[in-house]
Amino acid sequence: MTAATSVPDLPAGLPGLDPAWSRHVTVADATGAEHDWHVLDNGVTDPVGTLLCVHGNPTWSYLWRRLVAAAPPGWRVIAPDQLGMGFSERLAELRPLAQRVDDLGDLTAALGVTGPVITVGHDWGGVISLGWALAHRDQLRGVVLTNTAVAMPPGDLGPALIRLAHAPGVRPAATVGTPLFVRATTALSRPPLPAAVRDAFAAPYGSAERRRSVGDFVADIPFAPGHPSRAAQEAIAEGIRGLDVPALLLWGPRDPVFGERYLADLRGRLPHAQLHRYEGASHLVQEDAPQYARAVAQWVADLADGRPAAPPRPVAETPDRRPWSALTDRAGDDSPAVVEVGGGTVTWAQLSRRVEDLAAGLVAAGVGPGTRFGMLVEPSADLTAAVYAVWRAGAVIVVADKGLGLRGMRRALRGAGVGAVIGSSQGLAAARVMGLPGTRIAAGDLSPAAARALGATTSLAELEQRGATAAAPAVAAPDADCAVLFTSGATGPAKGVVYTQRQAVAQLDLVRSTYGLTPTDRLVAAFAPFAILGPALGIGSAVPDIDVTAPGSLTAAELADATAAVGGTVVFASPAALRRVVATAGELTDAQRTALGGVRLLMSAGAPVPLSLLQQLRTVLPAAEARTPYGMTEALPVTDVSAAEIEAAGSGDGVCVGRPLAGVEVRVSALTPTGRAEGDLTDTPGLTGEVCVRAAHVKDRYDALWATERVSSRNPGWHRTGDVGHLDAQGRLWIEGRLPHVVTTAAGVVTPVGVEQRVEQLPGVAAAAVAGVGPAGAQVVVVVVVPDGAGSSRLPGAASRLVPADAELAGAVRAAAGTEVAAVLTTGRLPVDIRHQSKVDRTAVARAAGAVLAGAGGSRRRS
Repeated sequence: MTAATSVPDLPAGLPGLDPAWSRHVTVADATGAEHDWHVLDNGVTDPVGTLLCVHGNPTWSYLWRRLVAAAPPGWRVIAPDQLGMGFSERLAELRPLAQRVDDLGDLTAALGVTGPVITVGHDWGGVISLGWALAHRDQLRGVVLTNTAVAMPPGDLGPALIRLAHAPGVRPAATVGTPLFVRATTALSRPPLPAAVRDAFAAPYGSAERRRSVGDFVADIPFAPGHPSRAAQEAIAEGIRGLDVPALLLWGPRDPVFGERYLADLRGRLPHAQLHRYEGASHLVQEDAPQYARAVAQWVADLADGRPAAPPRPVAETPDRRPWSALTDRAGDDSPAVVEVGGGTVTWAQLSRRVEDLAAGLVAAGVGPGTRFGMLVEPSADLTAAVYAVWRAGAVIVVADKGLGLRGMRRALRGAGVGAVIGSSQGLAAARVMGLPGTRIAAGDLSPAAARALGATTSLAELEQRGATAAAPAVAAPDADCAVLFTSGATGPAKGVVYTQRQAVAQLDLVRSTYGLTPTDRLVAAFAPFAILGPALGIGSAVPDIDVTAPGSLTAAELADATAAVGGTVVFASPAALRRVVATAGELTDAQRTALGGVRLLMSAGAPVPLSLLQQLRTVLPAAEARTPYGMTEALPVTDVSAAEIEAAGSGDGVCVGRPLAGVEVRVSALTPTGRAEGDLTDTPGLTGEVCVRAAHVKDRYDALWATERVSSRNPGWHRTGDVGHLDAQGRLWIEGRLPHVVTTAAGVVTPVGVEQRVEQLPGVAAAAVAGVGPAGAQVVVVVVVPDGAGSSRLPGAASRLVPADAELAGAVRAAAGTEVAAVLTTGRLPVDIRHQSKVDRTAVARAAGAVLAGAGGSRRRS
């Protein structure tokens, strides 16, 4: 039985909530008892479909206000306050899970909901929404889940915070007697919620009487097998395995309640679900990532439009080739394949045999197709063999190098869902610190005791021995995933980029043909992630003995020693590494200069390479043709240009990166005055816009970032790079900056690179960065200059202190800039990304410049 209590009116002035959405409806349950429900309803009549949004505990329908506002055209959005919660009727007794599922069905029937319906659930509302979905399959079109759980994974005891609140001695006081539980939930958000929003969430729960169902919800969580709601919960958990409707998971990874194990469990039950992780978001992902509402609306619109989950892209016709095929081709070759500088040499025959045995050992040990391996091994022959063995076994490498820092690596590897780790002693120790799940495999010379201490259950040597007598693994399909590679994180959290085996082969073929690589070439990879590509290209390779987290530490002598060790003819290095090489060239011996004189090709990528640097390198690598392929983790290479071609192109508004390569299409999407790339794709000369790429070797998708991928591929078959540039009349591409760094002034958009280039030509200027300060559409241009002699002009981390430039320098900068400049500031260094140490973080520069101009970070005087 239920006893209704008075239902207060919805308070006025709740942030973001339109009072017109609020309504009350009386609904009879199966016993005939009537209940007063409070519902947010956008009021669409004759809808094309309905979004049914179900909150958890201790929130209420206010949680869904942004989704009500962002409803797709023609869609009705209904967000009820569950009975006893929000501004619905209070209950005299606990209402168990099965009853709450039935209650929701009674409500939708009373509201005339007939389908198609997409359920949207959060927290305990996720289970209830899924219960409704299973009971109304004839109306169901899809499900959306946000930070919830339907079951406790094996061996799990449940969320610690909820178990604490569930304890009989704690629950009455924490959930009912005081507002502690209500207030604690909204305190989880990052950044902290505004006080008015926290008050709005607490508004329905101002007394113990009104918080009774908050405690009852906690009591109804079926932790123990004999709990009255356990059977209903288990039926829902198992029932959703058979849901054949589209599903979307939107997740806040910093949730202390529903952590990674609950997300993994959901993905196992809904393997077809698309996922987007909002990095930095916590339990209330709707508050921490308010853009979720647009993502849901877009997903719903895509379903209505019949948009395919995977946009069509060019397909490389290489069904018989795999990333390890070059090893098979050279299986009888006793020439060097991998040379460890200061270490040993592995021949092609040895590498091919080892890869086959390791792959067979992995499969014999239970590695299944698609298993994701975190690769925590320093550049070495072990790393090379492990990578190709994982591919040969049909599994996937996850590469998040140390350049991301331990925190960035942890976020990347846990987010990618690694199921196993191959690590050196340092790598296994890092895996323990990061709390990575799955099997641990030791690489290198570790004693059994050391391996056990680090959690390793086997080693590469043991797997190789086991695989020597095991059956060869089956060959994975061409379109099976083979790699998740992480971006540098220069403009936000590093993103996982998924490649299939077919796409990887297409990339290798394009690199090989573009640069005329043959088996007689030898690669010196001074950028560690590229060290593993040598064998795939069919060329021997060596890695300089450098710290991969500091590419700028490479000296000319170290590069020469690596070149001599392998007889190098091709060098790949980042701009930061090459700047250091030039700076230390005076230390070279005659023998080292001779070794570098044998290099025929120099490649550099990761950031724009100044022509002046390429010219200086001619004295270090006199016989090398300098080529700078343009691309990104998502698509490399896209274009290519030589130093001679850059010289011939002359100056322009940006960096000339050459013409698109064979099979690659490049277009731009014109910018609006507010800096958005919304124009049609075009190759019109001189038109600045976001650079868009189409090719067979472009990434398959972003990993666990559905909303990001949707934006990136909103032109089906094309990848939007986030770079801004233009094509010239000769078909050459010029890069003008990153889309987030475009300055939107009252007079129009200003792209940063051209201004920076002009300023950097001034005497006494070592480096420059352009930033926009102020609100979008009314920003002013600020130029930050690093004077000559200030030290290293580009270093990871924050910029050093900014101060106004003197009048002479400020005047020179304004004269050279080519656009109106509001202020000129100087600093000792510019902040750059960790991996390349080349990409300037102009967003950080803008924050620092804004503080100075506001008087918070330096002199108030403007220059």
